Amino acid sequence: MSSILERYEAQHPGSRRLAARAGRLFPTGVTHDLRAFSPFPLYVERAEGARKWDVDGHELVDYIGGHGALLLGHNRPEVMEASRRALAEGTHFGSSHLREVEWAEQVLAMVPCAERLRFTSSGTEATMMALRLARAYTGREHVVKLAEHFHGWHDLVTGRATADDPRPGSPGVPEGFFDSLTVLPSGDEAALRERLAARDVAAVIVEPTGAHWGRHPLPASYLHAARDAAAETGALLILDEVITGFRVAPGGAQERFGLVPDLSTHAKILAGGLPGGCVTGRSEVLSMLEMRDGDADWNRRLRVHHPGTFNANPVSAAAGTAALRLIQAGEETLRADESCSRLVRELNALFAELDAPASAWGLSSMWHLNLGAPGAGPVHRPADVEWDAPGDPPGVDSELEQPLKCALATHGVDLMGTGGMVSSAHGDADIDRTLEAFRRSLGDLRAEGLLA
Repeated sequence: MSSILERYEAQHPGSRRLAARAGRLFPTGVTHDLRAFSPFPLYVERAEGARKWDVDGHELVDYIGGHGALLLGHNRPEVMEASRRALAEGTHFGSSHLREVEWAEQVLAMVPCAERLRFTSSGTEATMMALRLARAYTGREHVVKLAEHFHGWHDLVTGRATADDPRPGSPGVPEGFFDSLTVLPSGDEAALRERLAARDVAAVIVEPTGAHWGRHPLPASYLHAARDAAAETGALLILDEVITGFRVAPGGAQERFGLVPDLSTHAKILAGGLPGGCVTGRSEVLSMLEMRDGDADWNRRLRVHHPGTFNANPVSAAAGTAALRLIQAGEETLRADESCSRLVRELNALFAELDAPASAWGLSSMWHLNLGAPGAGPVHRPADVEWDAPGDPPGVDSELEQPLKCALATHGVDLMGTGGMVSSAHGDADIDRTLEAFRRSLGDLRAEGLLA
């Protein structure tokens, strides 16, 4: 019998050929780090709803969902029609337009902290803008982030703390750049309060469901403690809702967990699957962007400058407004959450039936796996859907990540890393197919002696 890897390669000759071409063009052959995959990534030709089709004609249940941008699934008719109407009028006016006003009004109607906003072209730009605004508003330089929390790839937040050195760093960033950054253990309220006590921190920035879109869950109690500690010490609390915004509730994590940050950053779902981001929050903080008539010193030296060729692009604005209006009604989030919950519960039932060292858990419409992690001890399966053990989930054994993804792809499922994003387009047939793909894939892993 052929191996998992041999079947993957044999089934995807078109992807292999395109990967060879891409390898001569792009570093590692990809245009996004998360798309790098050995022996080669899948190349997709088209998508619809919860499914996509690769260049070799294979149909896949998609759990990447545009890296989390597609809560409504691929090619949602209302969003596509809004995009087509906007495209017919022009892709870029270089001027203000009605659609940016409607888009902003929709965001302010949904996000609890939103009083004013500024559009950007991406989530990375949004977090960069939020931190700059916080520094300008507070007159402080220092920023606190949590270990493993991701806030884009701009210089300040791209550094990582190592096991033997609490000081972050990153190739290509000047050594002294991180003098104004503190990386704290995720979930450690005492460490946060101790750091903020110096009253020199401009902002605390947090992924509200935990690092790696919830793979390392963060208790909601920590968010409330961070809210209180920031307010007490004059720092701003920034919720990075690039992933959670409009997904975990129509108003994002701040609605779900019942707190109001000073600023929040958004992208992905914000633009209905097209490029776009924003910073929103307190009016007095956003006012650092304002131009003042007759105040040359403010305009030249003190205000935060913000150009950006594609800010509030009219096509993104049209798609984003259409998507957000659908999400505001609440049914889209509910459907996605229900499908995710069914998937997690039935995966855990399947793992128990097969006596597999595996479990699944989720939050809202995001789900993750534990599988064969060395030294993890007996596998924990949550009583319902959300992770309910005191320790951090062990995750997937690094030696199993590639064969698991290859096996699932050959059986018609495409994961995002070791989990996935569920859309409102995912229905019972998609969940059934996913469960069968996992049943077969675990069999494949056992047949090769990779799984107990």
